[in-house]
Amino acid sequence: MLTDEEIARYRRHLVLKEIGGEGQQRLKAASVLVIGAGGLGSPLILYLAAAGVGRIGIIETDRVSLDNLQRQVLHETEAVGKRKTRSAAETVMRLNPHVEVQLFTTRLVAENALSIVGAFDIVADGSDNFATRYLVNDACYFAKRPLVTAAVGPLDGQLTTFRAFETDADGQPNPNYRCLFPAPPPEGTVPACSEAGILGAVAGVLGCLQAVEVVKELLGIGEGLVGRLLLYDALQARVSTVRYAWDPENPLNGENPRLRDLSHHSAPVA
Repeated sequence: MLTDEEIARYRRHLVLKEIGGEGQQRLKAASVLVIGAGGLGSPLILYLAAAGVGRIGIIETDRVSLDNLQRQVLHETEAVGKRKTRSAAETVMRLNPHVEVQLFTTRLVAENALSIVGAFDIVADGSDNFATRYLVNDACYFAKRPLVTAAVGPLDGQLTTFRAFETDADGQPNPNYRCLFPAPPPEGTVPACSEAGILGAVAGVLGCLQAVEVVKELLGIGEGLVGRLLLYDALQARVSTVRYAWDPENPLNGENPRLRDLSHHSAPVA
């Protein structure tokens, strides 16, 4: 049940027919694991907390640095030098004390990914490297957890949702990250944020859109992004979506799957 204070806090949700009291209680009972507390994770965590998601897990190993603050709005100047997990928890508690925050100041690896992912209802990936994205994708498939994943470039970004453990209306498996990106790009072809730069608000746009899709998935409302890739172009002020399909050759949930567990992820990733 919602307390009187929660009713006042979430009033704008309660009058929204797509959410209402029942939906708000579902958010309160829900849990979300957020991978990364950086440019994408910052607005994502803030809006999930403000929305009243009951438990938010945050996995991140970095500390706050001064050059993070241009886009990582979850952290303040006073947090420079702190663990991002601790800074994030403090910000969430100031924003909404009804939210439980579970911190994982550790690397996500094959040995712990299933136990961490499996402890939450849904996963939101805001990581900045391909090794983590593939690991999270595979872990969500084996743990049967929905995955909302986003990536951001200097002036653009993309967002999609995976429910690869389910089938579509025609009985065909839903696609996973390996259907969309069968292999990572050659090393060195995608420059890091520190090299290419980034307009901070672009990360904010994608993180906010990611929060919307997570809430939609938790409540079962609207049309999700399974099989659709949302593309955001900041310079052209353009948002578009393109469809993609299950690849029967993909090694995870293809016709002849070769990946049966996470043992192929040998190197630690963050």
